[in-house]
Amino acid sequence: MKLAKNPSEEETKIIKEIKLKTENLNKNNITRTKAYLDFYKMHPEIHWAFLAHMVSRNGGWSMTDLKGELLTRLLSKKEKSSFFSFLERGNWLIFQDAFPQLLLYEESLKRNEPLFRLLSHFNVSVFIETIWDYYWESSNSSMLTIGLIINEQNYIENRVIQNQNYIKDVFSTLEFEIQDFLSFNQILFPYNDYGVTKLAGQTVNQFQSLHERIQLGKRLYAILFDKEVLKKVEEWAVAHPHMGSRKDYWPHIFNDVHEGIPGLKYQIKFTSCKLKPGARRIYSPKLHNAWKNVKHPEAEAGEWFDDFKVLDYLTGIDEPSIGNIEYDYCQTLEKLELAAFAKKIISILD
Repeated sequence: MKLAKNPSEEETKIIKEIKLKTENLNKNNITRTKAYLDFYKMHPEIHWAFLAHMVSRNGGWSMTDLKGELLTRLLSKKEKSSFFSFLERGNWLIFQDAFPQLLLYEESLKRNEPLFRLLSHFNVSVFIETIWDYYWESSNSSMLTIGLIINEQNYIENRVIQNQNYIKDVFSTLEFEIQDFLSFNQILFPYNDYGVTKLAGQTVNQFQSLHERIQLGKRLYAILFDKEVLKKVEEWAVAHPHMGSRKDYWPHIFNDVHEGIPGLKYQIKFTSCKLKPGARRIYSPKLHNAWKNVKHPEAEAGEWFDDFKVLDYLTGIDEPSIGNIEYDYCQTLEKLELAAFAKKIISILD
């Protein structure tokens, strides 16, 4: 992409400030997730910011699962590190690509003129620059959201999903093949309904497929911005700062303090979406207790937009079933427990 010709002194200052702010907020999953929500509270017309906030929460939960009570028993130290690196790199890349776009939009509002010509200085795709220009004229929040979903999934395709290291260390492992044994296969949107925490969301299938990830993003958008769901999820998100622990939404099931006795063999304690009587809660650490901040190498250069067929994704969203995903998630938890229990037995037999 060609850079905007000779940015003025003021424009150069804007570019520098946006880069600095993005870098400061891109320290870890907690800072990114909060930044998306803070932006959305200021600019609720940018639906993608809230979708990104909620999906980023799920990314954080998956990161801490790797050091939580169940997956710790299933994965080797190297596997945990590889899975975390995969999740963290994707989370970091999307933020450093998307957040400057949001900040440039904010700057455009302040000046009452579109500044999207400056997007080329942030190495974003020409595709999304065109989408922002269209949004400025049309105020079409849905089109912008889908455009951002398409952009971000294409952006990480070669940088993460098709990265040979992740293919070898993550996608080729038995644990990823058996997705039911991992918590990657549900994206959860918690909300309170008459004092009860409910879970909306979708099950993830074929994560390696770019097409499936884009369609999943569109379905998640439709679920989250359903008028019956949105306000309740917003209220929940504001009332529960993201810490990375699954205690954030189910404190009756999870605790960020380990309640067990070290070395004690694992006991099955979760059934029918409830803890068994007298069972202790499942350990789910806060992110800052699970993983240190990562110093990332610069994002790989490259323009992904080379085929106009991608524009077909901008058309409507299939209506997903907005049903409660709690049952599916409970099934995943039960399978994880059984796998952890079985692994313990196998290790004893070995």
